[in-house]
Amino acid sequence: MLMGEHAVLHGQPAIVCAISKRLKIELAPREDRTIRLHSALGEHETTLEELAPSDSFRFVLGAIRACRDELKQGFELDIKSEMSHQMGLGSSAAVTVATLAALAGAQGKEPAPGYLLEAGARIIRKVQGGVGSGADVAASTYGGCLRFYAESQEVVKLPKAPPLTVIYSGSKMPTPEVIAIVEENRRKQPEVFAKLDAMIGDTVKRAFEAAAHGDWASMGELMNVNQGLMDALGVNNAKLAELVFALREDPNIHGSKISGSGLGDCVVGLGKAMRRDWGVPSLAVQVDLAGATVEAIL
Repeated sequence: MLMGEHAVLHGQPAIVCAISKRLKIELAPREDRTIRLHSALGEHETTLEELAPSDSFRFVLGAIRACRDELKQGFELDIKSEMSHQMGLGSSAAVTVATLAALAGAQGKEPAPGYLLEAGARIIRKVQGGVGSGADVAASTYGGCLRFYAESQEVVKLPKAPPLTVIYSGSKMPTPEVIAIVEENRRKQPEVFAKLDAMIGDTVKRAFEAAAHGDWASMGELMNVNQGLMDALGVNNAKLAELVFALREDPNIHGSKISGSGLGDCVVGLGKAMRRDWGVPSLAVQVDLAGATVEAIL
């Protein structure tokens, strides 16, 4: 997420990017109704009829459950990710979209992007107790850098991808928990938060227009404004603030802010930072223009 976090749940647009860390799923059909899941998180075995729960595979199982009526046989899924799930950055959306695409390919279908976005957002909201904008699903589906509206699921892709520097703060709070905190604050000050949403939406629209013209300096300034509004939402902490301002000291960075729901996870800078040692993990990422792909259809 570049801009628009939280406000995207209240009718405002967000800017979201697909980064060059891919999650790949290989599906191998079975002759029986058994399902076996393999990943760095562990192993899980169940059947199509049972779909026994597993916290580590809850998004994968959610996608399988959504397609269960169309599945005629069991299968094995081998899940490999180029990035740790602990860093967030839409890994839940990526594995959900990849599972849906693999299941479609196994049925001889080329999955339509609209289907992956609609089904993926619905599955994630269900697994997360009803919350989630679907912006990360849109990025995983379409690739590139997008402006996204949650309610209409409107997607507009930028013609040119922005350069990014991403730093992990060293901790992560689950997105539903952060959303719950913000919504409790919103309940106490509804008029104030409605104005914050509107201002966030305005910065997103202006930033997307600047990015469409390759005006990274203006986009960076608007990212800095958006960061101040996220601070007002109550999702900043000392470590995130330290990294945000450290990025801004780099001459190659046009602007910086929290990326994602906040209270942990990552910060993102617009530009390729000269500095390399941040004291916490940094990710060498680029915006990946390709979204979900199926390499073979059975």
